[in-house]
Amino acid sequence: MPVTETVPAFTGARLLDETVAALSDRAPAILATAADQLRGIRLGLHFNDGSHATLTARHSRVVVHRDRCRDPDVEVAFDNRAMNLLFDLQHPPVGQVLPDSLDVRGSQEDVLAVWRAFALLSQRAAGLRSVQELWGAYREQAPRLWGGAAPSVREPAGEPVDWTALDFLARRSPEDAPAPPALVGDTTVQAPRLLWDGRTSTSWSLEDPVRDADLMETMRRCRTRTNEEIERLLPDREPRAELYDLMRSYPARQGKGLRPTLTIAACAAFGGRPDDAVRAAAALELFHNGFLVHDDIADESTHRRGLPTMHEEHGPGLAVNVGDGLNLLAVDAVLSNLETLGLARTLGLIHETMHMCRESIEGQAMELGWIRHDVVPEGDDAYFMMSTKKTGWYTCISPCRIGAVCAGVTDPAVLGRFDEAFRLIGIAFQIQDDILNLVGEEALYGKEPLGDLLEGKRTVMLIHLFRTAYAHERARLLEILRRRRTDKTQQHAEELLAAMRRHGSIEYATDLADRLAAEGIARFEDDLRVIPENEGKAVLRQTAHYVTSRPL
Repeated sequence: MPVTETVPAFTGARLLDETVAALSDRAPAILATAADQLRGIRLGLHFNDGSHATLTARHSRVVVHRDRCRDPDVEVAFDNRAMNLLFDLQHPPVGQVLPDSLDVRGSQEDVLAVWRAFALLSQRAAGLRSVQELWGAYREQAPRLWGGAAPSVREPAGEPVDWTALDFLARRSPEDAPAPPALVGDTTVQAPRLLWDGRTSTSWSLEDPVRDADLMETMRRCRTRTNEEIERLLPDREPRAELYDLMRSYPARQGKGLRPTLTIAACAAFGGRPDDAVRAAAALELFHNGFLVHDDIADESTHRRGLPTMHEEHGPGLAVNVGDGLNLLAVDAVLSNLETLGLARTLGLIHETMHMCRESIEGQAMELGWIRHDVVPEGDDAYFMMSTKKTGWYTCISPCRIGAVCAGVTDPAVLGRFDEAFRLIGIAFQIQDDILNLVGEEALYGKEPLGDLLEGKRTVMLIHLFRTAYAHERARLLEILRRRRTDKTQQHAEELLAAMRRHGSIEYATDLADRLAAEGIARFEDDLRVIPENEGKAVLRQTAHYVTSRPL
């Protein structure tokens, strides 16, 4: 007999879990705000379908476990009417507490904090089409409960039930409606309208049809448009097999699109045409991939984004030349802005690009020097400086500054407003990247497991370990670090990882990244008040929050 796959029921707990996962990818600033309300509270949720969930805040993330919560600080029990109203912004909060429908238990302070968190999630997530579709799918599995199939069906309390908010959105934004204009278009500067820009919200009930500003979708569009520009810039001539085809390899290994998104969003934030920043974004990606090819050789890495590194597959000679070619093409891409942006902005781009490259090379020299001389810095400040120079400038700070230059901003005082906020955010991003190399899923991270330990990288975790380990432990750990990359085994890396776990080094780094990210977000709001609230700034804000939303 054929085996029939059982599809798990779309329970309330599953709905909550998938909603939080969608927001983590598409609008991490929403979860960061909710997590700030929930901090320290264990929330137990019970749904009328018999499912349960535990909701907690961990750093700037909201964590969902689909199980019954033990010793919760707050318990909430929903019936179907309460689930209906949870997503319905047309009702005031007092209208959501129906007799025998929503049961909440806990201290007054904690209950109010939970209420604020759910109000924020409901208010700010309602404008995302992906969330609307998710809740619509939940409703459609049992339409009779919501009035979709049998309007005469009533809940036990005798009141008819419908899903007013979703029905309203469906009428206002039908499937055959024209797609909203993208952040990146041929000449347009328009972008999907935000219900929430991070500071103020607007009601969809009295506005034009909802058009989502979705971080994942925005990053996809910016990445795609930038890749198209890279393909246009790459020469179609010989030698193909030994140079130009290989130059396409690393850019084709899709990343998230962080740098292009920051560049294009910063341009839009200052009133520029997003398309004016695409070539500069392409140049940044070419520099980035050229650096990666050379870094992989220096680090003796075996994999990059899930595939063999350039030197592993084609030998170090060709790999060095490909990296040189990518950097040369990046310079040409920056200079070619003369024809579209003019002399002043292009000179600004050249200045910013040279500064970015100098910082990156100096940071690389610092890290390689530590490895060459068997040095582990004593404090975190040395790591902060190295990380900012090696990756912070070309990953976070320079893309913002370059995007602003594309919009015509050349005042050093204005451009400098990005520096401290994105320095802190960049360090947090790099620490999380280092943590992911140790504990992240290889399929998501795309590099060999524990590759940083095999390469001997001086991460925050390693610095903390040497600062807290006993003397006899440090001698053994240093003996492992001194080995050449080719002489280290996976067992050596596992030994280092086990020591980090014993001494709490990973937890220390996670807490540090969260604190730095929070400081960076605060500086973002203070230092960038000069930028009016608009679509580009809203995307910059969501991208800044993105560093704290990645799964660890």
